[in-house]
Amino acid sequence: MSRISNFKRYLSGSFIVRIITAVIAATCLAPPTQAQSASRVVVHRREVKVMIVTMFVMEAKVWLDHLGPWDTIRVPGLSPDYPDVHCNRQSVCVMTTDMGHANAATSMMALTFSDVFDLRKTYFLVAGIAGIDPMQGTLGSPAWAKYLVDFGLQWEIDSREKPGDWPSGFIAIGATHPEDPPKFQYHTEAFELNSKLADIAFTLSKDVPLADSPEAEATRAKYTFTPANRPPQVLQCDTLSSDTWWAGNLIGERAQDWTKKLTHNKGTYCTTQQEDNATYAALIRAARAGRADSNRVAVLRAGADFDRPYAGQSAFERLSSFETAGGVPPAIENLYRAGLPLVTNINKNWQTWRDGVPERLP
Repeated sequence: MSRISNFKRYLSGSFIVRIITAVIAATCLAPPTQAQSASRVVVHRREVKVMIVTMFVMEAKVWLDHLGPWDTIRVPGLSPDYPDVHCNRQSVCVMTTDMGHANAATSMMALTFSDVFDLRKTYFLVAGIAGIDPMQGTLGSPAWAKYLVDFGLQWEIDSREKPGDWPSGFIAIGATHPEDPPKFQYHTEAFELNSKLADIAFTLSKDVPLADSPEAEATRAKYTFTPANRPPQVLQCDTLSSDTWWAGNLIGERAQDWTKKLTHNKGTYCTTQQEDNATYAALIRAARAGRADSNRVAVLRAGADFDRPYAGQSAFERLSSFETAGGVPPAIENLYRAGLPLVTNINKNWQTWRDGVPERLP
């Protein structure tokens, strides 16, 4: 009985060993699971020569209407209203971030940190409409910026409660007087773009014919000084970011002064918009991670409405009439007309542009 019991135990043990061995062998020889296969897939990201960055549907449409046909590419993390990037056969793409600081930053981070595109050598053209200082430009004028200044990073008290000798209720964060210089605590207060790229973009576009409208002409005629009452032309001046829409002579003067302070008197304020400091801050983060090049960013803003009223008009009337001032349609069209020469030159002369902004115009 003891021999039979031992033999049964031997058979049982041998059988278990064989089962375990067979399972191990089958696992090793079986085709990889989906998860295993995914880990071995080499992702080939789509290379992009130019990424045109727009903020809302009409800014995107002017490019989409002209440069197709397009491939539509879904990118996780983009705005729910604008979830796709459109790319043509020349490796020119158009994305829409949605409006405002938060949308611009999150959409740009989603784009640059996705595995859909290879953006390491991509040139980014931020192209959107803006308010414009009538002492620097006019309705429809597109302006290439060298400096991006954040107007929102300030302290503010209601102007009705400000000290009598203050010109406005604005003051630098941590300051005790309006003349105190700002401290760069957030590291996004002001950015200097690649001036060589801005100069090439301006040179390529400064003589292009620009669009206009009868409504814009009628609004301009109410201003008694130039360049406000002149037809649009391509400019080179700087842009101010703020999620707060504003209008008025006094706040316009603060915008001019704030730009000078944050650029050490090198910048000239001329357009106001919501997104550009946020967009560029995201691109800098991506560049530090080796996913983009912040030296390949150009910013073009076109005047859709004036930032301050004409004589006899109130600041609120100026602010609330932006849609009827007539500047939006020509501003959007002129983003395309002024931006296209740079896009075309990069694409046509890619071997010159591929390794960085050229020393001279190709």
